[in-house]
Amino acid sequence: MSLSLSGKSSAPAVSVAVLLIAMLSLQGGASLAKSLFPAVGATGITALRLGLGTLMLCVIFKPWRLRFTREQRLPLLLYGLALGCMNFLFYLSLRTVPLGVAVALEFTGPLTLALLGTRRLLDFVWVALAVAGLWFLLPFGDSMKTIDPLGAALAVGAGACWALYILAGPRAGAEHGPATVAMGSLIASVIFVPLGLTFAEPGIWHWSVIPVALLVALLSSAIPYSLEMVALTRLPARIFGTLMSLEPAVAALSGILFLGETLSLKQSLGLLAIILASAGATLTLKPRNSQLKKVKITTPPQP
Repeated sequence: MSLSLSGKSSAPAVSVAVLLIAMLSLQGGASLAKSLFPAVGATGITALRLGLGTLMLCVIFKPWRLRFTREQRLPLLLYGLALGCMNFLFYLSLRTVPLGVAVALEFTGPLTLALLGTRRLLDFVWVALAVAGLWFLLPFGDSMKTIDPLGAALAVGAGACWALYILAGPRAGAEHGPATVAMGSLIASVIFVPLGLTFAEPGIWHWSVIPVALLVALLSSAIPYSLEMVALTRLPARIFGTLMSLEPAVAALSGILFLGETLSLKQSLGLLAIILASAGATLTLKPRNSQLKKVKITTPPQP
């Protein structure tokens, strides 16, 4: 009996640990993917990650067994296109932008979606924080010397695709839940795997790349999606969303540890401002905004 009670009392802590491991796995996979850029290119790693990740998801969920109504087909198509485009743009941005900065800029997509239509004074505090963070991170004025404008634009574009993913996801997956990810990933692969292979570096055709690419797909897809689903079923939505707001910080740490990237003081302040805006918006989001509450819950297969 005492063991059971102990297990219950520790369940939230275990779920938090599981989610943190998922974030570390995801951003570790992104760092490993970036390390392959010289050999296979950004588009090449997009193709490998999407293709191999899709194979793993198809083995798990068997999407060919799913049936979608006519009303679900357009959202499903948009969902898959948003997923593929998000991956494609994100990896392209990583060619010239530090991992932590790219993830922070990408986070502005769901953050903007969460704050749309807000009218309370407190919500404008989060808007102001997000704008301040963007001001520090985007290449304005002197910061154009430290952040590539095209790379920053690509990361923001990935964030816009993330917002579209969030809007289309609930309608596309209303009946099939997590299994919809496999079908969306399959749609994304049909378009972006050939596109990525077309512009990949010659090294992508070397067999030595496959084991590392499999590890990227495992770290970036299979492990984090499975662990996030475990956390989703055990944590309140607000706690889950607030913890997910740490993603840019985890990404920055991963870039520093595995890629030798460094952030300037201005970039660090911008990243912190976006984390605080995201966490604050999640914690103070009103329950009546059920659709916007899914912004942090419907966590996509982020690169």
